[in-house]
Amino acid sequence: MVRTATGGAGSGTATAGDRLVSIGTVLSQLRDEFPEVTISKIRFLEAEGLVEPRRTASGYRKFSPEDVERLAAVLRMQRDHYLPLKVIREHLDALARGEQVKLPAPGRRRDLLDGLLDSPSDEGDGERPTAARLGRAELVAAAGVTEAELVEWESYGLIGESEGGGYDAESVNVARIVADLGRFGLEPRHLRAVKASADREAGLIEQVVAPLRRHRNPQTRVHAEDTAAELAQLSVRLHAALVQTALGIRLP
Repeated sequence: MVRTATGGAGSGTATAGDRLVSIGTVLSQLRDEFPEVTISKIRFLEAEGLVEPRRTASGYRKFSPEDVERLAAVLRMQRDHYLPLKVIREHLDALARGEQVKLPAPGRRRDLLDGLLDSPSDEGDGERPTAARLGRAELVAAAGVTEAELVEWESYGLIGESEGGGYDAESVNVARIVADLGRFGLEPRHLRAVKASADREAGLIEQVVAPLRRHRNPQTRVHAEDTAAELAQLSVRLHAALVQTALGIRLP
């Protein structure tokens, strides 16, 4: 039975009688069914809130049998049903509530942007579109910015339409962050270096995952997207750590 994740740093420390195991042991237990799983992958799923291992007094991760079972369920939904992590989290939460969950047929490829934007309720304001691709008016409304601001940001390359037309889901987040930075006096011209750095980081990640994306095995191609997500998160964490070190402060 899959449970809702418990534990974590704020949920007490591990004790000897809990039958808890280290992340290395978890890796060994999962490797038979999921040979491509890595410690980095497990940490990534933890960071995404899919599992919350307990911590010892020294800060080491300790996983319960339920944690291992939950990780296996997550990996299975990714491998067999190609579900994005947000949808997997919703399914696990529903199972924990005792609800029935209907999964797509095995092998059906799901767009990895599915579910990144919440579906507006019938009574909601409808500001967050449900499609993975947003129209121009939808982006402006969802981000709470003006058309003039969007035009200026596009001129500096901070936001742009996708090859197939429209804007991807992350453009909403980019627009909101650029707007927030603008309140501190940072103009789009100041952010060109940030965009150039992000493009270089994306290029490095693409070099790593490109061979996986070209693989004939569809499961390997899906694994490429998971790997890209892991690398992107590590890149963001490194960037934050470097900025923090350069400023001599601790970020919240």
